Amino acid sequence: MITYLYWIAILAIAFGLLYFIGYKIEQWKIAVIACFSVLLIGFIAYHFHFQQVFVKRYGGVMTIKVPEGEVHLAATWKDDNLWIENYDPKTNTCHFREYSRGNLLQGQVSIKNCNPLLRQTTTSIAIQP
Repeated sequence: MITYLYWIAILAIAFGLLYFIGYKIEQWKIAVIACFSVLLIGFIAYHFHFQQVFVKRYGGVMTIKVPEGEVHLAATWKDDNLWIENYDPKTNTCHFREYSRGNLLQGQVSIKNCNPLLRQTTTSIAIQP
């Protein structure tokens, strides 16, 4: 919901500038440049800053696909960055991948010989009175 409000505000500002500068003042070249600038800055700000902040703090929406052949295990937040844990059964490796703001600084940690899906047998002790 917060994402929709953000985009409604960006579009209202952009097209408001287009209307007032272009139609009322009749400076269409300046109006188009201002409208395009607001849309571009709004897109960059959302992609590189607000997307994960909205998802984590205000209940926004974000979609991440699990790579082909891997099984999703867990997800957690570290500050405003999302960490996803997946398991690759072919290589018996667990992958922790970071999804940072704008996906610029993505970290990855791989744990080899990791098999979280293997059930370990436990022995039970029966106590008889």
